[in-house]
Amino acid sequence: MEKELKIEKFNFQCVLHGSFRKHFGEIKRIYQLFTENGIGVLAPTMSEIKTIEGGFAMLESDQEKDPRMIELLYLHNLKRLGENGFSYFVNPEGYIGKSASYELGIAHVSNVRCFFQEKPTDHPAYVHKNSVWKPERFLEFILNNERLPEPQIKKNDETIYKLWEGLIMPGSVVSVGGIIEYESNKPNREKEVLLVKTHKWGNQYSVVGGRVRRNERLEDALVREIKEETGLESLAGEHICTFDQIKNSGYYLSGIQHIFVDKVVRVSSKNVCLNEEAQDYVWMPPQNALRDLSIEPNARHTLELYMRMFAKNKKAR
Repeated sequence: MEKELKIEKFNFQCVLHGSFRKHFGEIKRIYQLFTENGIGVLAPTMSEIKTIEGGFAMLESDQEKDPRMIELLYLHNLKRLGENGFSYFVNPEGYIGKSASYELGIAHVSNVRCFFQEKPTDHPAYVHKNSVWKPERFLEFILNNERLPEPQIKKNDETIYKLWEGLIMPGSVVSVGGIIEYESNKPNREKEVLLVKTHKWGNQYSVVGGRVRRNERLEDALVREIKEETGLESLAGEHICTFDQIKNSGYYLSGIQHIFVDKVVRVSSKNVCLNEEAQDYVWMPPQNALRDLSIEPNARHTLELYMRMFAKNKKAR
């Protein structure tokens, strides 16, 4: 029991994969084994098989009828796994099956660690030496070592491993954010910045921004995000900072190296029209915001640097 309590602190999570049609009983057994020992199983949600259509098993818990939608919703659980997350393939006698083969490919390129009950026999996937574990032994290893097994590469597999590793998507996400500033033409009016309150930051205030899309320039991504989230036309200005996510900042996606690139952004209007990502917003002088608002740590860090930069520029004049 002492070990079970300890593992919950480390928050191991997994997604189970396998042929529901052939091995559903074994999947249910391993689901129970893992959950009873403190490993969270994000998918599947355990219920009985309702129908099998074209070889695809549908569970009673499935809300969708389209197998493509069911499969994509299942795969989205891979993004929720976090730093101690993994995929476990239930493949007695080596059989993975068609759907699970597809899931294995997505898991691999998504940089999710994959482990197998048996070495796959119906799939040409590369499987390193330390990735095949019987569920009981695998659980015992995690309980005793409080970590997942590390890859072990055979000497004659080094070239194959490098080719396989080269396909994996990097485990980093780049986001852009903006200190959006508005300066009134009226005399004696202080410069104001825009902050938004959002559920994903625990109802704290943050800056407007979002992920950079593939092949998108940073400034283009920032202008796009501001338009989508606030309706404002903007012009990206000076670079403020680039930094990794602040440790223990409470960001809503765990287990991802999140890199923030923040810039000054200027707008000529304060007419904000929020989309669904934020619930409220405020315009106020930055020093007042730092003093009076509950601001999530990453945004506070950027706003403090912005204030120093603003004071330095003002002094230089």
